[in-house]
Order: sequence, then C-alpha cells, then structure tokens
Amino acid sequence: MASTRARIAIDAMGGDFAPDEIVAGAIRAQAELDVDVLLVGDPQAIESSLKQHAGSCQMEIVPAEDVIAMHEEPLVGLRRKPKASINVAMDLVKQKRAEAVVSAGHSGAAMAAALLRLGRLPGIDRPAIGAVFPTMVAGKPVIVLDVGANVDCRPKYLEQFAVMGSVYSQYVLGMHEPKVGLLNIGEEESKGNELALRTHQLLQENPRITFIGNAEGRDVLSGRFDVIVCDGFVGNVLLKFAEAVGEIMLQILREELPQGLRGQLGTAILKPNLMRIKQRIDHAEHGGGLLLGVAGICIISHGSSQAPSIFNAVRLAKEAIDHQVLERIQSTDFKGDKQSAASSQKSEE
Repeated sequence: MASTRARIAIDAMGGDFAPDEIVAGAIRAQAELDVDVLLVGDPQAIESSLKQHAGSCQMEIVPAEDVIAMHEEPLVGLRRKPKASINVAMDLVKQKRAEAVVSAGHSGAAMAAALLRLGRLPGIDRPAIGAVFPTMVAGKPVIVLDVGANVDCRPKYLEQFAVMGSVYSQYVLGMHEPKVGLLNIGEEESKGNELALRTHQLLQENPRITFIGNAEGRDVLSGRFDVIVCDGFVGNVLLKFAEAVGEIMLQILREELPQGLRGQLGTAILKPNLMRIKQRIDHAEHGGGLLLGVAGICIISHGSSQAPSIFNAVRLAKEAIDHQVLERIQSTDFKGDKQSAASSQKSEE
C-alpha cells in the first residue's frame, strides 16, 4: 500500500451547512489525515469560515463563481454554470492538481460533473456509488452498490458493479476473496425479476469474482457477504432505511440511559462502548459513498453533512488513493464483459 500526502479538492459550497461545516471538517482532515486540502468556492465565504477557527492550518482556496442548487436539473445547471464549484473541483482532478474530490452538494450534479469532466474508466458502462455498511460481525463491513447512481440497470452493469466492488472490498476493506451476493427476494436462483435472473447467470459465470448466490434483505448486514450488488433504485432505498435505523438506535440509547448522577456515572463507565456503537451505526462515521467507475476518486457525501461527515469523507478518499483503487480497477480485464453483454443482449432479444 502506497502512503503519500494526497491532495483533496473539497466543494466548500455544497451541502446544507456549507461553507462553515465543510470548512470545519476540512481543517480537521488536513490536520489529522496527512492530506492537503483545496477548498473550492466563494473565497470571501470560505475565508470568513476559516477565521472562525483561530490558529488553524493554512489551506489553499480555489475560486469558483457559482453553485449548483439542489433544485436544479444536473446537466442544465452544469452547462449554465461552467464555473460552479463542483465543475472547478472536478477540473482540479482532471488537471492533476488534486487526486480526489469530496462534495456534499447536489449528488446528481456531482455524478454528472465526474462523467463529463473525468469520463468513465475503460470497460465500464455505468459508474456506481458504493456505500460501506457495518454488519453483525465486528470488523467485517459490506460494500453495497449501486446506491443511487443508476435507477435503471442492465445485467452487464450489475456484473461490472460486482467486479468493482470486489476490488474495493479486497484492497481497501481487507477482505480476501470477497464474497459477492445479488440482492433479491429469495435465496433460490430461480427467484426475482428478469434483471435478477439474467444477472445471476452472469455473476455465476464470471471468473473474476467469488459469487455465492442471492442475498435477501435480512442478509445485507449479516456479515455473510462482503459485496452486494443491486440497481440504484433499490440500493438508495436500502441506504436511507439503514441510515434511519441507525439514527433511531442512537436516539433510543440516549433516551434509555439513566438520568441524573446515576446516569452520568453509568455513561462514564460505558463511554468507550457507546463510542464504538456510534462508530458502527452512525452514517456520519462513514462519510459518504465512493463513485466507482469514473477516471478519478470522487466521494459523494450527504447533503446534510456536517464536519464529522466531511472529515470521514476525506478519510475515504485518502484510503482509496493509498490503496490505488483507481489503478486497480483500471488494470482489471473487463473484456469478458463484452462477451457477457452480447449473450445478455441475445437473451433479451
């Protein structure tokens, strides 16, 4: 694993709490993660946020004239605003001035900007957003993809997601021979819609992955699988449901802890355990999703991201850079997908 001081471009104007929370997370990341951060956006607004953190490290500001608002249609917004912060941030990666982009802004605009500015990797038809979930087995996360980039998918797309997810699971999450599952309504290979049935066959025949069969909803967090593939519609619903469950669990813990002196003493004793619980189930601890399949490292964070989420998003970007995820996916032989795609197309006809 390579370990160098990475340069991360952060869209400082993207998100519900921009730029203050974005800047706060960036300051912490640069101080703790051995990275150099480039803050992209309105210089005056960014400098005002920086002044709130007296004695913080120096950070480079890259001016951007516009922001893609959440209500704007992504492609229209990107074309109308070529100097928008997300466009400028992607250009920094394209120009080799940065190695990764982090954005908590308009997710559709971030994906579109990545495709327009950076392009797809050879052999990849559609990029996918991969989200890392905790499981019931401590220290054994699962990556689920796609969780929102592609609402409608073809079997060959899901096959490519499985290969990219396996690369990430092996080299970043440390899973030897990652076990791949296809999210479905039953374990039997005969279950599911046409997309599931055709994808199942492709995954079974793909020698580059360890496919162990269908995964039902209850299997996602079981620890049995290391990679789970699905279309972006189902994956996004799953992601947001899991986030809500995590928030409910944290709220229940807060409500059920005893109050008063007894509660303070108990909380003090349990603090290490409570912190570990929070790290496992709080979506802010995971930072966001990695857009796999584009020619650059791109982390898409929640629009509601605050400083801890931005810090963890930068950590995700640094891990992807250090473990050479981009280069490993680039070196993967996707030529077999053409044959698979041809057989898939023939079966569709």
